[in-house]
Parts: sequence; structure tokens; C-alpha cells
Amino acid sequence: MAQRVLILFSHPYAEASRVNRALLNAVLDLPDVTVHDLYQHYPEQMIDVEHEQALVAEHDVLVFQHPLFWYSCPALMKNWLDTVLTFGWAYGDDADALHGKPWVHAITSGGAANVYQRMAYNQFSIAELLRPFEQTATLCGMPYLQPFLTQDVNQLDEIALQKRAAQYAQWIQGMVDGDLPPVVHTAHAPQVDFLAGV
Repeated sequence: MAQRVLILFSHPYAEASRVNRALLNAVLDLPDVTVHDLYQHYPEQMIDVEHEQALVAEHDVLVFQHPLFWYSCPALMKNWLDTVLTFGWAYGDDADALHGKPWVHAITSGGAANVYQRMAYNQFSIAELLRPFEQTATLCGMPYLQPFLTQDVNQLDEIALQKRAAQYAQWIQGMVDGDLPPVVHTAHAPQVDFLAGV
């Protein structure tokens, strides 16, 4: 049985984003995949919580696609998390709406993988910078899966970009087919990092 994948896309300058737009275009027509552009849907950033919770309930896997903004996500995605993941629905006693529903990121960054390391320019790995998201997923009872990272995006020529977009489509299709990325386990591994380019 196909897994229904919801891509929550957040980019305030999506039309000007060469890389994120290419990734998104590669998956728009995939069966059992819903692309939900938050900035397009909520230009005033007033989120309809009931609508979003119903949309999440209709899907089996949540993909958070966004550029890395100040070592985190764009403001509207944070707003989405703050308003949609309510007590009594996403977490708390008897709140099981999200239990077992995988959470996975698809992230782009201007910096190359080697600048996201201990003692490097950005001092922390991508895995460490995403810890708040990992803990949020854990609190909600959601398996937190290894992300799809597209880094050093300014160095991607058109051929490399189209290849990466095809890889993204294959990755998303894999999740539809039930081939999920591995679960991230970092509770006892503070130095853990993601495989570059996965």
C-alpha cells in the first residue's frame, strides 16, 4: 500500500530560488505526494490550524522542505510548528495524532558540508543544528529520519541541479513505496552527523 507523503514547503523567496524550485518541480506530479507551499497558502502568515491538522491526518509521512535560514527554518515554518502542533493533538496525555508518522527534512544550504563540522566555519554539524526539530518529533511520538541534504547550492551547475532534482524525486518516490530513510538515533551520540548529500 502506498504511503501518502506531505511535503510542507517553506521558502519566502521561492520564485527566486533556483535550487528549491527545481527540487519541488521534480516531485509535483508524483502520485500520493502532496506539495503544500506554506508561503503561497498563507501570505499573511495566519495559519488555519484545523485545516493543517486535517491535512496532516490524511498523510503518512511529513517532509519539511526548506532552506537553512540562520541555522534553522524560515519563519513561517516555525510559525506552523508553533501553531499546528497543539497540546492534546500533537503531544500530551492521550495525544496520538502523530504517533508513528515519520518526520524528515529536505534541506538546502549555501555552505558546503565541510563548513558544518566541529572546528569548522559554522562550528556545528547539521545534525546538531537540527536537534530542536528532532526533539519536537520525539515529543510528538514521530520517528525522526535522516534528511535529504543539498549543500553548497551556489556551486551547482544546471546539469548537477537536474541530477539532484531527479535524486530528490527518487527519494520521495521511495518513501511513497515504503522505503524510508533510516531513523536518526542521537541520544547517546552527541557528535553524530548526517551522511553528506543523502
